[in-house]
Amino acid sequence: MAVDAKNVKELREMCGAGMMDCKRALEDAGGNMEEAIKLLRKKGMSTADKKAARVANEGVVHAYIHPGARVGVLVEVNCETDFVARNEAFVAFAHDVAMQVAAASPRWVKREDIPQEEIDKELEIYTAQARETGKPEKVLAKIAEGKLNKWYEQVALMEQPFIKDPDKTIEVLRRELIAKFGENMDVKRFARFRLGEREE
Repeated sequence: MAVDAKNVKELREMCGAGMMDCKRALEDAGGNMEEAIKLLRKKGMSTADKKAARVANEGVVHAYIHPGARVGVLVEVNCETDFVARNEAFVAFAHDVAMQVAAASPRWVKREDIPQEEIDKELEIYTAQARETGKPEKVLAKIAEGKLNKWYEQVALMEQPFIKDPDKTIEVLRRELIAKFGENMDVKRFARFRLGEREE
């Protein structure tokens, strides 16, 4: 079906996708704007997966000091080009990530960074807790696995619900930015400092 150029322009402004992608999405969605947005988001997520293997050596080290100056965070967020590194949306993402670290105190960037002994220790605790419920043995592993996934959401930055929009995780925000700019991005590392806290 033919789509109105005005709608294509409007969709482009809303999503930041290319003109032809917006036109195609509107055609596929039969002119329905909400459906077109969903299609573009799905496409963006698969684009993010394809770009994940590309090297991201540019980026920013961003500092955030929480009001009251008792908590401070440094984050390194990488991208592929210095052009994107200077972009307002990329810098805003780095700032949001630093605020997230300040507010939610993650311990690792992603679940893959968590040492296996930490995972084993948590799983042992959750299995013991599940056993206390008196439920059949065959469902204990499933209960413990569910609790472990909840733990990942607390300790792994990329899996945490975003403090400004809990319907999205930090990983979803990252993927949306990859879809917008068309290049790989990565939260490399962070350090969180709290006044008076001692290193273990």
